[in-house]
Amino acid sequence: MNEFLNTRLQHPAQQIVLVIGRIYNRGLTTTSGGNISIIDNDGDIWITPAGVDKGSLRPSDIMCIKKDGSVIGKHKPSSEFPFHKAIYDMRPDIKAIIHAHPPALVSFSIVRKIPNTNIISQAKHICGPIGYAEYEIPGSHALGERIAQEFDKGYMAIIMENHGTVLGGTDLVDAFQRFETLEFSARTILYGNTIGEPRYLTDNQIDDFDSQIPDLLPENEVVSYPSDERKKRAEICSIVHRACNQGLMISSYGTVSARWKSNDFLITPTNVPRWDLEVGDIVQIKDGKREPGKVPSRATWMHQEIYNRNPQINSIILTQSPYLMAFGVTKAVLDVRTIPESWIFLQDVSSLHFGSHFQGQYEILEILKLGNPAMIIQNDAVLVTGDQLLQTFDRLEVAEFSAKSLVMSASIGELKPINDQQVEDLRKIFFPKDSD
Repeated sequence: MNEFLNTRLQHPAQQIVLVIGRIYNRGLTTTSGGNISIIDNDGDIWITPAGVDKGSLRPSDIMCIKKDGSVIGKHKPSSEFPFHKAIYDMRPDIKAIIHAHPPALVSFSIVRKIPNTNIISQAKHICGPIGYAEYEIPGSHALGERIAQEFDKGYMAIIMENHGTVLGGTDLVDAFQRFETLEFSARTILYGNTIGEPRYLTDNQIDDFDSQIPDLLPENEVVSYPSDERKKRAEICSIVHRACNQGLMISSYGTVSARWKSNDFLITPTNVPRWDLEVGDIVQIKDGKREPGKVPSRATWMHQEIYNRNPQINSIILTQSPYLMAFGVTKAVLDVRTIPESWIFLQDVSSLHFGSHFQGQYEILEILKLGNPAMIIQNDAVLVTGDQLLQTFDRLEVAEFSAKSLVMSASIGELKPINDQQVEDLRKIFFPKDSD
């Protein structure tokens, strides 16, 4: 089974195995924890089995509970089936459910709080308002009733008291995107609290972000796909999938582009979950026009301006990664003078105010003129640039590792950075032109 085929096109059992694998491999559930279900058009419910290793599930392990109540499969259905069934009975619009115990969301459940999704720009719209279900015994009909009552209020995401979280979706892709975005919001808040005090966007700021998105570029009438263009498409997909697997990008946010020739470039689309990105989804931008029938990233205008004004930049990644975003939601400074590699790869990382990435704002372009390849946009994203796409991704990894080290070190002492003379020595060796 190809993990990067469109999830929605696969059989319910294959979809469940694919998504539980993503959750498990990212460390967001345990071997025995969590369950996923889908209700199909016939009213049959497909659900993960009880007592089977989540790290090695196969489609043949997935259980089917028929509409008439009969059970098909070689295992027992998840013990939490009662609340899945109760939700489907209560909410016919919900077609898929994810229940898991990711540590960040469990942290909120055990202190009995709900994450404020205004921490990042897209989370409010993806997650919607968050419900809260009081404690009941796992697997009990009482728990099913309690959770269903919350979903009956219109919620699509619920924090379960001293338990974890449960989320619904119009399909499994929708549910997973909501799960991943809510979990990312929770981690960003927790890491932010480690190094400072998280700051949240107002509803007006989020509305302003949505309202400033520029009109679509006009369409090209004729499009060609020579071999070098196709190669870059494959490179972009590979980097996006790699970023998702490593937790450097989530389904609901992330843009990658690569210069093709002159100022023409290729860019990821909007409204395609990043895990499911395929080569044919990539959008070609040529002569300031887009490939027909496709909708490129909402940040296309910014990528276009960067390529037009910076001939040395050939690739751009705009994403959200958890430790970098901890600095993106607080006043804490990301000082990458931690180890020599961090400064060599990144030099100084600027932090820009929310709104500096809106159309007509050129602060990002001014920072890039200084030669700094990475910057953080408050409550929105980290932007990294480079020559080759792999180099740009490497810089993203180094930036995230540096941020992680700083967050982890906050509990044991203050950073003792490489001093100015040591930085100057690095500059002379690695950037001799800048030292002339």
